[in-house]
Order: sequence, then structure tokens, then C-alpha cells
Amino acid sequence: MKIIAIEEHVLPNEVKDAWNTIPGADDGTLGLNPGVIGERLADLGEQRLALMDETGVDVQVLSLTTPGLNNLGRQGIDLARRANDLLAEAVAANPSRFQAMAALPSAETDAAALELRRSVEKLGCKGAVLFGRVGDKNLDHPIFEPIFGCAAELNVPLLIHPQIPQTSVRDSYYAGFGAPVDLALSTFALGWHFEAGIQFVRLILGGIFDRYPNLQVILGHWGELVLFYLERLVMLDRVSTLQRPFIDYVRNNLYLTASGMFSPAYLQQAVDAVGVDRILFSTDYPYQYRPEGDARRFVAGLEFDDTNKAKFAYRNWERLTVSGGKDQVRLHTGTPDER
Repeated sequence: MKIIAIEEHVLPNEVKDAWNTIPGADDGTLGLNPGVIGERLADLGEQRLALMDETGVDVQVLSLTTPGLNNLGRQGIDLARRANDLLAEAVAANPSRFQAMAALPSAETDAAALELRRSVEKLGCKGAVLFGRVGDKNLDHPIFEPIFGCAAELNVPLLIHPQIPQTSVRDSYYAGFGAPVDLALSTFALGWHFEAGIQFVRLILGGIFDRYPNLQVILGHWGELVLFYLERLVMLDRVSTLQRPFIDYVRNNLYLTASGMFSPAYLQQAVDAVGVDRILFSTDYPYQYRPEGDARRFVAGLEFDDTNKAKFAYRNWERLTVSGGKDQVRLHTGTPDER
């Protein structure tokens, strides 16, 4: 069975150099890419392909790692073009093994929308990655409207990748244990996931999906904690003025991916929440990389029939991207089982 992993990261040397040299570009997470991790992020050739074969992944969907280009201001515009050209070159060199999600200069949203269009229409990118807020502006801020409007028009998905919380939040909630622990707690241990999840919730409450009902968003790590608090989040219906119940946006505008968290229990909870047609496979390479066929073993060992295994492994992604998401416009308001 083919396996497509949709959240697999790269860090071109040019972007890494920008983070190191432009004041404020590195949000503190560059230190998460030392040694072999950094080497694997930079490689788009034989080493990456060999490790894909080793873990059982047939296709990687390449995307820039966090914090993307969010902190580069106008300097991110040209860098986004060069990064996306590099991704397109990697795909062209190995079209059966690589696909790509575009990097966007999110601080300059009109330019970001233009780059999204270029990347999809000219370079063949399958969508784009967002890294949450820019400065203190969350994704529901009006400045991001061009990006969402363009993605909806192109019928391509947007993956919200975790971003480190703001400094004031880190100082209040994630500090006091020494630099290594503080960084870990505010990123991969917990902070990243609250940060990404709240951005999706804000998109719902900000009416983005009312304005663009076909817009599709992907959350990694089985929903960035949103999934596990749906019972409480739906209570927002008591006070919101949204056009639909909160749960409808989850079931019609959200896809969930594994990000290397190979947990059958989390997978089942994802299916219960959004249905088997909205789950996607990913390994979060190279951060969650595990050898000896681990990716393929996880898929093969699931208590799914072959049809549903195939949906998770590759068919849902192909349907979402090959059809441009157009089949997602029809609203589903029943339970996942009823669909």
C-alpha cells in the first residue's frame, strides 16, 4: 500500500542563514535543529530517500520547518520565492517521491497570496503552510484575509504548523526550569500545540469559514489539543453568532494528521471526531523519525479494513489535493458514522 506522509520538513541553508543573520528572525527554535536533525532537514537527495525507504514512506510532502518566514518582514518575500523554487526543483528531480507545500511570507499577506498562487499554479505545490500569528496578530486578523481568500479560490489546503508562544506567554507559563527545559516545554512538549490549536479555534470564531466555506485547514499532532476538548468547545454555540454550530466547522473544514504520533487510540479519536475521510498520515520527519519500517508497520497494524487503511495512508490526501478540495464544499452535519 502506498504511504504519503504530508508533514515532512526541510530547512534550506539560505533560510537558516536568514534566521541567523536577520535580527528577530529566529524565535528561539533554531536551537531545536542541531547535529543530525539539521543535516536531515537540509538534505533533499539520497539520504532523505534512503530514510524514507527505511521507515516505509513512499512519498514525502515537503514543507519548511518552524518558524517559517513569519519573522522576516519584507525580506521574506524573495526568500519565499527561492525556497519554493528549491522545493519545486526537488519535486521535479524525484516526482514519484516528493510533493511540496509552499512557504509564504506571512508578514506581507498580499505578497503571500501572490506567492501562494504562483506556487500552486506554476510550481505545482499542493497548498501552503502557515505558522500562526505574525507578531501579536493572530490568524483571524483581517490582514490574513488575502491568504485565506486565495487558498479558497485555488481549492488548496493550508496546514497550520505550531509556532512558539509569544515571549510574554512563555515567561508566564513555560519558564523557570532552565533554558533547555523551558524551550522544550514551550515548544514540542506543550506550548506549540496550544498555540496551533487556538489559531484554528480563532479562525472559526472569526468567521473565516463562513466567508470561505470550502476552505480546508490541516492540524497536525491529531488536532493540536482541539480534538480532545470538543465537548467543551461546542459550548461556544451558546454565545457565538456563527452561521453554523461549532462542530460543523470541525467536520467540514478540518483535516487531522498524525505528525509521527503513532497512537491507535488517538487515531480512533480522530475518526470519531471528523470521520475516516478526514485523517491524513505524516511522520513529522526528521523530528519524529523512527527506523526499521516503523511508519509502514503502524499503518499495517491498524484495526481498519483495507479501504480505510488506504484512505489514511494516501487516498484522503490525493482526494483533497488532486480534486482541489472541491468535493469538500458539501456540508456534513451528521455524526461521522452517519457520513
